[in-house]
Amino acid sequence: MSDTLSPIDTAKFVAAKRAVEFVEDGMKLGLGTGSTAFWMVRLLGEMVRNDGLKIVGVPTSTRTAELARQEGIKVISLDEAKWLDLTIDGADEFDAELNLIKGGGGALLQEKIVATASDQMIVISDVSKQVDTLGAFPLPVEVIPFGWQTTKALIEETLVSMDVLGQRTTLRMNGATPYVTDEGNHIIDLHVQRIGNARQLALILNQIPGVVENGLFIDICDVVVIGHGDGRVETHDINSGETTEGLVHFAENENIFSDMGD
Repeated sequence: MSDTLSPIDTAKFVAAKRAVEFVEDGMKLGLGTGSTAFWMVRLLGEMVRNDGLKIVGVPTSTRTAELARQEGIKVISLDEAKWLDLTIDGADEFDAELNLIKGGGGALLQEKIVATASDQMIVISDVSKQVDTLGAFPLPVEVIPFGWQTTKALIEETLVSMDVLGQRTTLRMNGATPYVTDEGNHIIDLHVQRIGNARQLALILNQIPGVVENGLFIDICDVVVIGHGDGRVETHDINSGETTEGLVHFAENENIFSDMGD
């Protein structure tokens, strides 16, 4: 690891550090996927090992499941948990109403299932993900492999009548082959630039044959924790309408950094 965390890594870390303060002993937690959620899982692992925190986690991807097990967090399936107390995850974009675009990491289907099976969802993010209007980040749509080109064409046809600026779509690739999700599906990214009515678009996309789920998370997120490169953290609660700000102090010789690579 470098001598100093970059501002973006600092922002992600302090957001995660603030979010895990919501975790209580005995909770069943949804564990998100992505670079910011990575810090959250590492912090929870430290709390399990050092503080005796008793939790079980339902990961939203195989990557998160592997990390959680490495950190000593007990991993169970959603079917075993049945319902969760809290899910902590990242986001690719969020607006003032805490609606989200997720799926940049390819785990949107499991992420949405886990988040909606939780009493509360907390999103951890850096300030760059906050937008006035969703859509600059390409909107992921998970589709079944069978007939994906037809599904893609139907999506493009649908976008013509939607309140968006662009209609270009691309199949997400993994090198020379299509990207495959944990559920064996493909992802089509929609380069819409701006989404005028996210709720309407989410509902209509899911009516297209071949579409499994889309990356618009509407009325799912309860709290967003925003980290800044100087260690400041803002917490926005959509239910109470409250916004708080504080400073997270940490030293880079903490145990969580000790086994990181360069």
